[in-house]
Amino acid sequence: MTDQELYRLERNFCSFGDTVHYVKEPKIFRSAEGSFMFDSLNTPFLDLQMWYSACNFGYKNKKINDALIDQMNTLPQLTSQYLSEPKILLAKELSLAVEESFNKKGRIHFNVGGSQAIEDALKLVRNYTGKSLMFAFMGGYHGRTLGASAITSSYRYRRRFGHFSDRAYFHPYPYCFRCFYKKTLDNCDFYCLKMFERLFETEYNSVWDPKASECEYAAFFIEPIQGTGGYVIPPKGYFERLSKILKERKILLVDDEIQMGFYRTGKMWAAEHFGISPDIITFGKSLTNGMNPLSGLWAREELISPEIFPPGSTHSTFASNILGARAGLEVMNLIKEESFEKEVNRKGRLFLDGLEYLKKKYKTIGHVEGLGLALRIEICEEDSFTPNKALTDTILEEGLKGEIEVKGKKYGLILDVGGYYKNVFTLAPSLYITDEEINLAIELLDKLFSKVSV
Repeated sequence: MTDQELYRLERNFCSFGDTVHYVKEPKIFRSAEGSFMFDSLNTPFLDLQMWYSACNFGYKNKKINDALIDQMNTLPQLTSQYLSEPKILLAKELSLAVEESFNKKGRIHFNVGGSQAIEDALKLVRNYTGKSLMFAFMGGYHGRTLGASAITSSYRYRRRFGHFSDRAYFHPYPYCFRCFYKKTLDNCDFYCLKMFERLFETEYNSVWDPKASECEYAAFFIEPIQGTGGYVIPPKGYFERLSKILKERKILLVDDEIQMGFYRTGKMWAAEHFGISPDIITFGKSLTNGMNPLSGLWAREELISPEIFPPGSTHSTFASNILGARAGLEVMNLIKEESFEKEVNRKGRLFLDGLEYLKKKYKTIGHVEGLGLALRIEICEEDSFTPNKALTDTILEEGLKGEIEVKGKKYGLILDVGGYYKNVFTLAPSLYITDEEINLAIELLDKLFSKVSV
Protein backbone atom coordinates (compact mmCIF):
# COMPACT_ATOMS: atom_id res chain seq x y z
CA MET A 1 0.00 0.00 0.00
CA THR A 2 1.09 3.56 -0.60
CA ASP A 3 1.87 5.94 2.24
CA GLN A 4 -1.22 8.01 1.46
CA GLU A 5 -3.50 4.95 1.58
CA LEU A 6 -2.01 4.02 4.95
CA TYR A 7 -2.47 7.56 6.29
CA ARG A 8 -6.14 7.49 5.27
CA LEU A 9 -6.73 4.18 7.08
CA GLU A 10 -4.79 5.34 10.13
CA ARG A 11 -6.91 8.47 10.50
CA ASN A 12 -10.05 6.32 10.67
CA PHE A 13 -8.96 3.34 12.73
CA CYS A 14 -6.00 4.21 14.99
CA SER A 15 -5.91 5.96 18.34
CA PHE A 16 -3.72 9.05 18.39
CA GLY A 17 -3.10 8.50 22.10
CA ASP A 18 -0.25 6.02 21.83
CA THR A 19 2.52 8.61 21.30
CA VAL A 20 2.39 9.17 17.53
CA HIS A 21 1.20 12.47 16.03
CA TYR A 22 3.63 14.71 17.87
CA VAL A 23 4.17 15.88 14.31
CA LYS A 24 1.20 16.40 11.99
CA GLU A 25 1.98 13.50 9.66
CA PRO A 26 4.23 10.87 11.27
CA LYS A 27 6.81 9.32 9.00
CA ILE A 28 6.15 5.85 7.59
CA PHE A 29 9.27 3.69 7.42
CA ARG A 30 9.60 0.48 5.43
CA SER A 31 12.89 -1.13 6.51
CA ALA A 32 15.92 -0.70 8.75
CA GLU A 33 19.47 -1.93 9.12
CA GLY A 34 22.39 -0.94 11.33
CA SER A 35 22.14 2.80 12.07
CA PHE A 36 19.66 3.54 9.27
CA MET A 37 15.94 3.43 8.58
CA PHE A 38 14.50 3.61 5.05
CA ASP A 39 11.28 5.19 3.79
CA SER A 40 9.09 4.32 0.81
CA LEU A 41 11.61 5.93 -1.55
CA ASN A 42 14.42 3.92 0.04
CA THR A 43 16.00 7.12 1.33
CA PRO A 44 18.45 6.36 4.17
CA PHE A 45 17.65 8.10 7.45
CA LEU A 46 20.51 8.13 9.95
CA ASP A 47 18.87 7.31 13.27
CA LEU A 48 20.36 9.21 16.20
CA GLN A 49 17.78 8.11 18.73
CA MET A 50 17.46 4.35 18.06
CA TRP A 51 13.95 4.00 19.41
CA TYR A 52 14.67 5.97 22.60
CA SER A 53 17.81 3.90 23.20
CA ALA A 54 15.89 0.62 22.89
CA CYS A 55 18.11 -0.54 20.02
CA ASN A 56 21.61 0.01 21.38
CA PHE A 57 22.97 -2.80 19.22
CA GLY A 58 21.62 -1.63 15.87
CA TYR A 59 18.71 -2.59 13.66
CA LYS A 60 18.63 -6.16 12.34
CA ASN A 61 21.52 -7.25 14.55
CA LYS A 62 22.27 -10.68 13.07
CA LYS A 63 23.35 -12.44 16.25
CA ILE A 64 20.29 -11.31 18.19
CA ASN A 65 17.93 -12.00 15.29
CA ASP A 66 19.37 -15.48 14.71
CA ALA A 67 19.00 -16.34 18.39
CA LEU A 68 15.38 -15.20 18.28
CA ILE A 69 14.65 -17.22 15.14
CA ASP A 70 16.21 -20.31 16.72
CA GLN A 71 14.01 -19.88 19.79
CA MET A 72 10.92 -19.40 17.61
CA ASN A 73 11.69 -22.69 15.90
CA THR A 74 12.26 -24.49 19.21
CA LEU A 75 10.01 -23.24 22.00
CA PRO A 76 8.36 -19.96 20.97
CA GLN A 77 5.74 -19.66 23.72
CA LEU A 78 5.77 -20.52 27.40
CA THR A 79 3.63 -19.22 30.22
CA SER A 80 5.52 -17.53 33.03
CA GLN A 81 4.10 -20.15 35.39
CA TYR A 82 6.87 -22.46 34.11
CA LEU A 83 10.62 -22.17 33.81
CA SER A 84 12.90 -22.02 30.80
CA GLU A 85 16.64 -22.14 30.32
CA PRO A 86 16.84 -18.66 28.70
CA LYS A 87 15.03 -17.02 31.64
CA ILE A 88 17.21 -18.63 34.29
CA LEU A 89 20.47 -17.98 32.44
CA LEU A 90 19.49 -14.37 31.70
CA ALA A 91 18.65 -13.78 35.37
CA LYS A 92 22.04 -15.22 36.30
CA GLU A 93 23.93 -13.00 33.83
CA LEU A 94 22.10 -9.85 34.94
CA SER A 95 22.62 -10.65 38.63
CA LEU A 96 26.33 -11.23 38.08
CA ALA A 97 26.59 -7.98 36.09
CA VAL A 98 25.06 -6.05 39.00
CA GLU A 99 27.30 -7.84 41.50
CA GLU A 100 30.37 -6.98 39.44
CA SER A 101 29.33 -3.31 39.24
CA PHE A 102 28.16 -2.75 42.82
CA ASN A 103 29.42 -5.72 44.85
CA LYS A 104 25.90 -6.62 45.98
CA LYS A 105 23.93 -9.85 45.76
CA GLY A 106 20.31 -9.90 44.71
CA ARG A 107 17.69 -11.38 42.41
CA ILE A 108 16.11 -10.56 39.06
CA HIS A 109 12.37 -10.07 38.56
CA PHE A 110 11.02 -9.79 35.01
CA ASN A 111 8.09 -7.96 33.42
CA VAL A 112 7.22 -6.60 29.97
CA GLY A 113 7.92 -2.86 29.60
CA GLY A 114 9.74 -0.11 31.45
CA SER A 115 6.63 1.27 33.14
CA GLN A 116 5.78 -2.21 34.38
CA ALA A 117 9.27 -2.60 35.84
CA ILE A 118 8.72 0.68 37.71
CA GLU A 119 5.35 -0.55 38.94
CA ASP A 120 7.01 -3.69 40.28
CA ALA A 121 9.72 -1.61 41.95
CA LEU A 122 7.00 0.45 43.65
CA LYS A 123 5.33 -2.73 44.87
CA LEU A 124 8.66 -4.06 46.13
CA VAL A 125 9.32 -0.84 48.08
CA ARG A 126 5.81 -0.69 49.50
CA ASN A 127 5.92 -4.35 50.48
CA TYR A 128 9.26 -3.99 52.25
CA THR A 129 8.68 -0.63 53.98
CA GLY A 130 4.91 -0.51 54.43
CA LYS A 131 5.01 3.07 53.05
CA SER A 132 3.46 4.46 49.88
CA LEU A 133 5.16 7.84 49.39
CA MET A 134 8.30 8.35 47.27
CA PHE A 135 10.83 11.01 46.42
CA ALA A 136 11.60 11.68 42.74
CA PHE A 137 13.22 14.40 40.64
CA MET A 138 11.74 17.28 38.70
CA GLY A 139 12.37 16.45 35.06
CA GLY A 140 12.36 12.73 35.80
CA TYR A 141 10.48 10.28 33.62
CA HIS A 142 9.59 6.80 34.83
CA GLY A 143 6.64 5.84 32.62
CA ARG A 144 2.95 6.47 31.98
CA THR A 145 1.11 3.76 33.86
CA LEU A 146 -0.72 5.12 36.91
CA GLY A 147 1.97 4.24 39.44
CA ALA A 148 4.81 5.38 37.21
CA SER A 149 2.95 8.64 36.47
CA ALA A 150 2.82 9.35 40.20
CA ILE A 151 6.63 9.52 40.33
CA THR A 152 7.05 11.22 36.92
CA SER A 153 7.18 14.98 37.39
CA SER A 154 5.16 16.04 34.32
CA TYR A 155 1.62 16.95 35.36
CA ARG A 156 0.72 16.52 31.68
CA TYR A 157 0.79 12.73 32.15
CA ARG A 158 -1.61 12.87 35.13
CA ARG A 159 -3.94 15.75 34.29
CA ARG A 160 -6.76 13.76 32.68
CA PHE A 161 -6.75 10.81 35.08
CA GLY A 162 -8.00 12.10 38.39
CA HIS A 163 -6.38 12.62 41.76
CA PHE A 164 -3.00 11.06 42.60
CA SER A 165 -2.95 10.94 46.40
CA ASP A 166 0.43 9.18 46.35
CA ARG A 167 2.13 11.66 44.04
CA ALA A 168 5.86 11.87 44.70
CA TYR A 169 7.66 14.72 46.41
CA PHE A 170 9.61 16.18 43.50
CA HIS A 171 13.01 17.72 44.21
CA PRO A 172 14.99 19.77 41.65
CA TYR A 173 17.52 17.73 39.66
CA PRO A 174 21.05 19.20 39.42
CA TYR A 175 20.47 20.67 35.96
CA CYS A 176 23.37 23.08 36.16
CA PHE A 177 22.82 24.77 32.76
CA ARG A 178 19.35 25.83 34.00
CA CYS A 179 19.70 25.70 37.79
CA PHE A 180 16.33 25.75 39.55
CA TYR A 181 17.86 27.98 42.22
CA LYS A 182 19.67 30.28 39.73
CA LYS A 183 23.06 29.22 41.10
CA THR A 184 26.29 28.38 39.28
CA LEU A 185 28.27 25.21 39.88
CA ASP A 186 31.52 27.00 40.65
CA ASN A 187 30.14 28.56 43.84
CA CYS A 188 26.91 26.79 44.81
CA ASP A 189 28.46 24.02 46.94
CA PHE A 190 25.52 21.77 45.98
CA TYR A 191 22.91 24.23 47.21
CA CYS A 192 20.18 21.96 45.81
CA LEU A 193 21.35 19.14 48.11
CA LYS A 194 21.35 21.48 51.09
CA MET A 195 17.73 22.33 50.30
CA PHE A 196 16.88 18.63 50.25
CA GLU A 197 18.70 17.97 53.52
CA ARG A 198 16.80 20.80 55.19
CA LEU A 199 13.65 18.70 54.92
CA PHE A 200 15.01 16.57 57.74
CA GLU A 201 15.89 19.40 60.16
CA THR A 202 12.48 19.46 61.83
CA GLU A 203 9.20 17.58 61.83
CA TYR A 204 7.51 20.74 60.58
CA ASN A 205 9.16 20.41 57.19
CA SER A 206 6.64 17.59 56.62
CA VAL A 207 8.73 14.50 55.87
CA TRP A 208 10.62 13.49 59.04
CA ASP A 209 9.79 12.37 62.59
CA PRO A 210 12.94 13.08 64.66
CA LYS A 211 11.61 11.22 67.71
CA ALA A 212 11.24 8.00 65.74
CA SER A 213 14.11 8.82 63.33
CA GLU A 214 11.79 7.85 60.51
CA CYS A 215 10.93 9.38 57.15
CA GLU A 216 7.40 9.27 55.75
CA TYR A 217 8.91 8.66 52.29
CA ALA A 218 10.11 5.16 51.49
CA ALA A 219 12.45 5.54 48.52
CA PHE A 220 14.01 8.00 46.09
CA PHE A 221 13.50 7.05 42.43
CA ILE A 222 16.32 8.49 40.31
CA GLU A 223 17.65 8.49 36.78
CA PRO A 224 21.45 8.90 37.04
CA ILE A 225 21.18 10.80 33.74
CA GLN A 226 17.74 12.19 33.03
CA GLY A 227 16.30 10.72 29.82
CA THR A 228 13.16 12.48 28.64
CA GLY A 229 14.27 15.44 30.77
CA GLY A 230 16.94 16.09 28.14
CA TYR A 231 19.93 13.81 28.86
CA VAL A 232 20.92 16.01 31.78
CA ILE A 233 24.21 14.87 33.32
CA PRO A 234 24.73 15.61 37.03
CA PRO A 235 27.91 17.21 38.38
CA LYS A 236 30.55 15.00 39.97
CA GLY A 237 30.00 14.41 43.66
CA TYR A 238 26.26 15.10 43.65
CA PHE A 239 24.97 11.55 43.86
CA GLU A 240 27.62 10.46 46.35
CA ARG A 241 26.36 13.12 48.74
CA LEU A 242 22.69 12.38 48.04
CA SER A 243 23.30 8.66 48.66
CA LYS A 244 24.83 9.47 52.05
CA ILE A 245 21.77 11.53 53.04
CA LEU A 246 19.43 8.71 52.03
CA LYS A 247 21.43 5.98 53.73
CA GLU A 248 21.57 7.90 57.03
CA ARG A 249 17.77 8.16 56.98
CA LYS A 250 17.09 4.60 55.78
CA ILE A 251 15.50 5.76 52.53
CA LEU A 252 15.87 3.25 49.68
CA LEU A 253 17.47 4.31 46.40
CA VAL A 254 15.87 3.02 43.20
CA ASP A 255 18.05 3.42 40.10
CA ASP A 256 16.06 3.69 36.85
CA GLU A 257 18.40 2.40 34.12
CA ILE A 258 15.66 1.72 31.58
CA GLN A 259 17.07 4.20 29.07
CA MET A 260 20.71 4.47 30.14
CA GLY A 261 21.55 0.85 30.91
CA PHE A 262 23.47 -1.61 28.72
CA TYR A 263 26.46 0.63 27.89
CA ARG A 264 24.58 3.68 26.60
CA THR A 265 26.87 5.80 28.81
CA GLY A 266 30.00 3.69 28.34
CA LYS A 267 29.36 1.50 31.36
CA MET A 268 26.88 -1.31 31.93
CA TRP A 269 24.91 0.92 34.32
CA ALA A 270 24.96 4.73 34.27
CA ALA A 271 25.01 4.72 38.08
CA GLU A 272 28.57 3.40 37.98
CA HIS A 273 29.80 6.84 36.90
CA PHE A 274 28.44 8.58 39.97
CA GLY A 275 29.23 6.54 43.06
CA ILE A 276 25.64 5.35 43.41
CA SER A 277 24.97 2.16 45.37
CA PRO A 278 21.37 1.23 44.51
CA ASP A 279 18.96 -0.95 46.46
CA ILE A 280 16.87 -1.62 43.33
CA ILE A 281 17.72 -1.26 39.62
CA THR A 282 15.07 -1.19 36.90
CA PHE A 283 15.97 -1.99 33.30
CA GLY A 284 14.33 -2.63 29.93
CA LYS A 285 14.51 -1.23 26.38
CA SER A 286 17.88 -2.45 25.06
CA LEU A 287 17.80 -5.61 27.16
CA THR A 288 16.36 -7.26 24.04
CA ASN A 289 17.54 -4.63 21.53
CA GLY A 290 13.87 -3.76 21.08
CA MET A 291 13.08 -7.15 19.58
CA ASN A 292 10.61 -8.62 22.08
CA PRO A 293 9.33 -6.61 25.04
CA LEU A 294 11.09 -7.57 28.25
CA SER A 295 11.98 -5.51 31.28
CA GLY A 296 12.77 -6.19 34.86
CA LEU A 297 14.42 -5.19 38.07
CA TRP A 298 17.26 -6.29 40.28
CA ALA A 299 16.84 -5.93 44.03
CA ARG A 300 18.93 -6.68 47.08
CA GLU A 301 18.22 -10.09 48.60
CA GLU A 302 16.71 -8.52 51.73
CA LEU A 303 14.01 -6.86 49.62
CA ILE A 304 13.16 -9.65 47.19
CA SER A 305 13.84 -13.03 48.82
CA PRO A 306 10.96 -15.51 48.35
CA GLU A 307 10.09 -15.13 52.03
CA ILE A 308 9.67 -11.36 51.65
CA PHE A 309 8.26 -11.23 48.08
CA PRO A 310 6.47 -14.59 47.58
CA PRO A 311 5.11 -16.13 44.34
CA GLY A 312 2.34 -14.09 42.73
CA SER A 313 3.29 -10.80 44.40
CA THR A 314 3.09 -9.26 40.94
CA HIS A 315 2.50 -10.88 37.57
CA SER A 316 2.08 -10.33 33.85
CA THR A 317 1.12 -12.95 31.29
CA PHE A 318 4.11 -11.99 29.16
CA ALA A 319 6.60 -11.47 32.00
CA SER A 320 9.85 -13.40 31.39
CA ASN A 321 8.47 -14.41 27.97
CA ILE A 322 10.83 -16.87 26.38
CA LEU A 323 11.46 -14.92 23.17
CA GLY A 324 12.46 -11.84 25.12
CA ALA A 325 14.59 -13.90 27.48
CA ARG A 326 16.45 -15.51 24.58
CA ALA A 327 17.07 -12.13 22.92
CA GLY A 328 18.22 -10.73 26.25
CA LEU A 329 20.59 -13.63 26.76
CA GLU A 330 22.16 -12.93 23.37
CA VAL A 331 22.54 -9.26 24.30
CA MET A 332 24.41 -10.30 27.44
CA ASN A 333 26.61 -12.59 25.32
CA LEU A 334 27.45 -9.63 23.05
CA ILE A 335 28.36 -7.55 26.07
CA LYS A 336 30.78 -10.23 27.29
CA GLU A 337 32.34 -10.70 23.85
CA GLU A 338 32.96 -7.06 22.89
CA SER A 339 34.79 -4.10 24.42
CA PHE A 340 31.85 -1.71 24.60
CA GLU A 341 33.27 0.37 27.43
CA LYS A 342 36.35 1.35 25.45
CA GLU A 343 34.62 1.84 22.10
CA VAL A 344 31.52 3.66 23.34
CA ASN A 345 33.65 6.14 25.26
CA ARG A 346 35.95 6.68 22.25
CA LYS A 347 33.03 7.20 19.87
CA GLY A 348 31.31 9.44 22.38
CA ARG A 349 34.35 11.72 22.56
CA LEU A 350 34.50 11.87 18.75
CA PHE A 351 30.79 12.72 18.54
CA LEU A 352 31.03 15.33 21.30
CA ASP A 353 33.98 16.98 19.53
CA GLY A 354 31.71 17.40 16.51
CA LEU A 355 28.92 18.85 18.62
CA GLU A 356 31.35 21.30 20.23
CA TYR A 357 32.34 22.41 16.72
CA LEU A 358 28.68 23.04 15.87
CA LYS A 359 28.15 24.94 19.13
CA LYS A 360 30.97 27.34 18.26
CA LYS A 361 29.47 27.83 14.81
CA TYR A 362 25.83 28.41 15.78
CA LYS A 363 24.67 30.71 18.58
CA THR A 364 21.36 28.85 18.63
CA ILE A 365 23.16 25.87 20.20
CA GLY A 366 23.27 26.85 23.86
CA HIS A 367 24.69 23.69 25.40
CA VAL A 368 26.13 20.34 24.36
CA GLU A 369 27.27 17.54 26.62
CA GLY A 370 27.66 13.79 26.57
CA LEU A 371 28.63 10.71 28.50
CA GLY A 372 29.46 7.76 26.30
CA LEU A 373 26.90 7.80 23.50
CA ALA A 374 24.24 9.64 25.51
CA LEU A 375 24.55 13.16 24.08
CA ARG A 376 22.52 16.36 24.15
CA ILE A 377 22.10 19.50 22.03
CA GLU A 378 20.13 22.31 23.70
CA ILE A 379 18.52 24.66 21.18
CA CYS A 380 18.19 28.32 22.17
CA GLU A 381 17.55 31.80 20.89
CA GLU A 382 20.48 33.90 19.63
CA ASP A 383 21.39 34.64 23.26
CA SER A 384 22.46 30.97 23.55
CA PHE A 385 20.25 30.47 26.62
CA THR A 386 16.54 31.22 26.13
CA PRO A 387 14.82 27.95 25.09
CA ASN A 388 13.73 27.83 21.45
CA LYS A 389 11.14 25.11 20.98
CA ALA A 390 9.98 26.43 17.61
CA LEU A 391 13.46 26.11 16.09
CA THR A 392 13.83 22.65 17.63
CA ASP A 393 10.60 21.52 15.97
CA THR A 394 11.65 23.01 12.64
CA ILE A 395 14.98 21.15 12.67
CA LEU A 396 13.23 17.90 13.63
CA GLU A 397 10.75 18.22 10.76
CA GLU A 398 13.41 19.20 8.24
CA GLY A 399 15.41 16.11 9.13
CA LEU A 400 12.38 13.90 8.52
CA LYS A 401 11.89 15.23 4.99
CA GLY A 402 14.81 13.13 3.77
CA GLU A 403 16.18 15.93 1.59
CA ILE A 404 19.59 16.68 3.12
CA GLU A 405 22.19 16.30 0.35
CA VAL A 406 25.69 15.05 1.15
CA LYS A 407 28.10 14.20 -1.67
CA GLY A 408 25.29 14.01 -4.19
CA LYS A 409 23.13 11.65 -2.10
CA LYS A 410 19.97 12.51 -0.17
CA TYR A 411 19.65 11.56 3.51
CA GLY A 412 17.18 12.02 6.31
CA LEU A 413 17.99 12.45 9.98
CA ILE A 414 15.98 10.96 12.85
CA LEU A 415 16.16 13.01 16.02
CA ASP A 416 14.29 12.91 19.31
CA VAL A 417 13.21 15.93 21.33
CA GLY A 418 13.28 16.09 25.11
CA GLY A 419 14.09 18.59 27.78
CA TYR A 420 12.14 20.67 30.28
CA TYR A 421 11.21 23.12 27.50
CA LYS A 422 11.14 20.57 24.66
CA ASN A 423 14.18 22.22 23.12
CA VAL A 424 16.80 19.49 23.50
CA PHE A 425 17.86 16.89 20.96
CA THR A 426 18.68 13.75 22.92
CA LEU A 427 21.09 11.68 20.86
CA ALA A 428 21.28 7.93 21.40
CA PRO A 429 22.91 6.41 18.30
CA SER A 430 23.67 2.74 17.90
CA LEU A 431 26.63 1.58 19.98
CA TYR A 432 27.91 0.12 16.70
CA ILE A 433 27.80 3.49 14.91
CA THR A 434 30.95 3.87 12.82
CA ASP A 435 33.33 6.82 12.80
CA GLU A 436 32.17 7.55 9.24
CA GLU A 437 28.54 7.61 10.39
CA ILE A 438 29.43 9.95 13.27
CA ASN A 439 31.07 12.31 10.79
CA LEU A 440 27.99 12.02 8.56
CA ALA A 441 25.77 12.87 11.55
CA ILE A 442 27.75 16.05 12.24
CA GLU A 443 27.59 17.02 8.55
CA LEU A 444 23.84 16.41 8.41
CA LEU A 445 23.29 18.44 11.58
CA ASP A 446 25.50 21.21 10.19
CA LYS A 447 23.45 21.37 7.01
CA LEU A 448 20.19 21.45 8.97
CA PHE A 449 21.35 24.27 11.23
CA SER A 450 22.68 26.17 8.24
CA LYS A 451 19.37 25.83 6.41
CA VAL A 452 17.16 26.98 9.29
CA SER A 453 19.54 29.81 10.20
CA VAL A 454 19.14 31.50 6.81
